[in-house]
Amino acid sequence: MPLLSLSWLGLGPVDLSPWLLLLLVGATWLLARALSWSYAFYEKCHRLRSFPQPPKRNWFLGHMDLFYANEQTLMNTAQLVATYPQHLVVWMGPIIPVISLFHPDVIRCVTNASATIAPKNMLFYQFLKPWLGDGLLLSAGDKWSHHRRMLTPAFHFNILKPYMKIFNESVNIMHAKWQRLASEGSIRLDMFEHISLMTLDSLLKCVFSFNSHCQEKPSKYIAAILELSALVVKRNRQIFLHPDFLYHLTPDGQRFRKACQLVHDFTDAVIQERRHTLPDEGADDVLMDKARTRTLDFIDVLLLAKDADGKLLSDEDIRAEADTFMFGGHDTTASSLSWILYNLAKHPEYQDRCRQEVQELLRDRQSEEIEWSMTPSASTQKTSRRGHLWLSFLSQLVPGGSLSPCPSRRNCIGQTFAMTEMKVVLALTLLRFRVLPDEVEPRRKPEVILRTEEGLWLKMEPLSAGSPGSTQSRP
Repeated sequence: MPLLSLSWLGLGPVDLSPWLLLLLVGATWLLARALSWSYAFYEKCHRLRSFPQPPKRNWFLGHMDLFYANEQTLMNTAQLVATYPQHLVVWMGPIIPVISLFHPDVIRCVTNASATIAPKNMLFYQFLKPWLGDGLLLSAGDKWSHHRRMLTPAFHFNILKPYMKIFNESVNIMHAKWQRLASEGSIRLDMFEHISLMTLDSLLKCVFSFNSHCQEKPSKYIAAILELSALVVKRNRQIFLHPDFLYHLTPDGQRFRKACQLVHDFTDAVIQERRHTLPDEGADDVLMDKARTRTLDFIDVLLLAKDADGKLLSDEDIRAEADTFMFGGHDTTASSLSWILYNLAKHPEYQDRCRQEVQELLRDRQSEEIEWSMTPSASTQKTSRRGHLWLSFLSQLVPGGSLSPCPSRRNCIGQTFAMTEMKVVLALTLLRFRVLPDEVEPRRKPEVILRTEEGLWLKMEPLSAGSPGSTQSRP
């Protein structure tokens, strides 16, 4: 065995064994990586000196104590904007800088950037990937563009029109429950709880043609969806559990994997069942026939979607898009509806004006069903993005990957679906109930959506004794 002299380390000759050689190579590689990372971090810090930053309260946690997802967080943010009206940098821990842009002139260069220049913010999205796969929310580049083109027909108004009946039915179920609870007068309800179940009920019917009855009895699938959403938000706040190998060792990590498996099994079963019932040819005729009979759903469209070369989506891609739609379509809509009702409760004069519009809209009609022609759609939802930051004057200042999530001009593919559902819910709710504020003012809790710390409680006062969906006379 040849001998290796390590006299420069103060050691004598030693055997040059394969293990020792491997150790030396590994140590050299680690040292090189450490030096490379240190230099890159130094360069990043040097560029970030161009941005102001508030004082750190802790060298290790950085500014994390300013952002604990509660009412104080929003107050801190307002104070930061007042102090630094253009932009600033804060540190999430010792090595993660986040740049926040406040002034419209500064933000414009990012919001106007194309998707190839402003890639998605994977700091949070990476925790969704085991659940949502590589669907529209998480994919990028050519795959995103390809899938976006293939999925656009799924949200054509001819396919969305039949969903109006589903929206009306789901709201009627929720209102019937409220009427039963309010049999002795006004009731106090957590809007997030009730409306989230209603939006999930609608989504399951529109995506899978599956009636879970989740508004009336527990559903394992719905419970898994809600648990996954909560676990992802919780993990995002626990910086030490960001690495996968640590997170999967925790009870939360095991719960996340179990809930993921339940959701995936459900979606896979629907896909396999439906694939055996749909023909391979004549996709356009199938879509038209099913649309006429009001049985078309999101899975049907995904299974029959073809690109310009006639290639179909794989089962894995279909599952990713379906799961993404379930995730993105329930919390956002439920939060928007809850906060709209909260503001209408706080401003009864506007609530009365909205109610009068709905009453006028349904005047002389035999039922209280909201129809497609009553809900012209025009809106834009925003998605979370981050800047790669080789943009205009920022190109010399900001290292790539440091920008906090910000709005993008890339609109949500499901915006018409969501806005139409919201109009149906609001119209029927104002027609049947007077919304009153609760004595306890909610404390906001910013997460993926804007929640509250203890639920968003409002009082609902029935306006008539009739049941939802009846032909009763309106006040």
